[in-house]
Amino acid sequence: MIKILFIFFTLALGSVIKAQNITSYIQQHQGRMLEEYVKFLAIPNVSTDTINILRNADFIIRMMQERGIKAELLHGRTKGVTPAVYGEIITPGATTTIGFYAHYDGQPVNPKQWHEGLEPFTPVIISAPLENGGKIMGPYKKGDTINPNHRISGRGSADDKAGVMTILNAYEALVKTGSMLYANIKFLFEGEEEVGSIHLNEIFELNKQKLQADAWIIIDGPRHISGRKTISFGVRGDVNVHLTVYGAKRPLHSGNYGNWAPNPALHLVQLLASMKDENGKVLIKDFYNDVTPLSDLERQAITKMPDIEKRLKNELGLKETEITGKSLGESVMIPSLNINGIAGGNVGSLAANVIPVKAEAVLDLRLVKGNDWKKQVQKVINHIENRGYHVLQNEPTDEERMKYDKLIKIETKHGYNAQRTSMDLPISKMIQSAVQSTSKEPIVLIPSGGGSLPLYLFEEILGTKVISIPVVNYDNNQHAENENVIIGYLWEGIVTVAAVMKMK
Repeated sequence: MIKILFIFFTLALGSVIKAQNITSYIQQHQGRMLEEYVKFLAIPNVSTDTINILRNADFIIRMMQERGIKAELLHGRTKGVTPAVYGEIITPGATTTIGFYAHYDGQPVNPKQWHEGLEPFTPVIISAPLENGGKIMGPYKKGDTINPNHRISGRGSADDKAGVMTILNAYEALVKTGSMLYANIKFLFEGEEEVGSIHLNEIFELNKQKLQADAWIIIDGPRHISGRKTISFGVRGDVNVHLTVYGAKRPLHSGNYGNWAPNPALHLVQLLASMKDENGKVLIKDFYNDVTPLSDLERQAITKMPDIEKRLKNELGLKETEITGKSLGESVMIPSLNINGIAGGNVGSLAANVIPVKAEAVLDLRLVKGNDWKKQVQKVINHIENRGYHVLQNEPTDEERMKYDKLIKIETKHGYNAQRTSMDLPISKMIQSAVQSTSKEPIVLIPSGGGSLPLYLFEEILGTKVISIPVVNYDNNQHAENENVIIGYLWEGIVTVAAVMKMK
């Protein structure tokens, strides 16, 4: 027993020393790392902006080449599609291969919605979120003192250029500190994640052998709200459903035609209200069917998560949550139906006394393990048809208008299913040990995160297990205005990723 304890202590001490070496390297080179990152963030990265997306890919290639990583672009079969950036490091004698994934594209931006003084692609240092009383410290300049509690503001700063930054700097720190690698390392940076990774399957199929690994580690998403380091063993699936309900062919005066002409906005909100009750339960038939039950280990992990319910309610100004009696950790393990947005006519200074010609809404269906996204969409369509609507794929014709009293156009683009890796696999336990070696506090284990990534493709096409290690702060405003990342979390993320790269 004493011998076993001694071996364990020696291994643990070795991990601490290695983490200290990486931390020291970051402290010595943080100015250069931050200067490079700010340049990276200044390149617009909206997924559909092809020219600038390719500029991002070129920047990543240069980052990799400067670190001694041979880089190349991986394409799918479809021409003109954003490529992924790939690289690998072969370690002599290694019998294990670990892949690291992040994406470099970002969500669309509306600069007018950003706080005064902030621009999506003009990164600046802020002391704290401006909506919470933070101040703009100005752009980072070489030689500036770096406060780890300050933040960088800019689109992609957290989601997910932070993943690219921490992965590549982790590898650099290991090499520069003379740390020995025991595994082959592969790098994959995608440029279409924010539009559903619609061509990632092609890239995987055409490069299946090149992308083989014992596990792919996803560096994306926020750490637990408690701030503790986190490992997520799954993600939700996702699909959007666009609804358009039609009224008269032209706008009508609400006085002259009110009570006579049907109002599509009213019809739409009535339809939406029929989908969910006041307690958050989705009323669509069989919506909760097909869910793969959680294992005992996964249920235990949820109960062990730090309690952040009261803190989060206070921060967000919420007296109650949607589903009473369920924690945030429990809620994300259930299929959800969310209204992303709704429109019908005008409001505010543009409001007019009219009956609008149409009303629109976008539904966001989040799926859990066991759901099939196409079947989940069909359940919604069946519900709508049972409410008396005739479903269209195009704008209604005059004939359709005269034949049906309720018309709705339903559009669904690409969706993908959820993914979940067992927490008790050998590779899962190895990663837990690696991440825990970098933290004094117990790390948080999450059976499945609330966000969505097409990680099922790694399993279906590559036959590889997938585990996510989020590194950024939970209040990063990803997908929204004023996106930001805490600088100290970037440094901690580098240490975490380096520990996983060092696994035997």
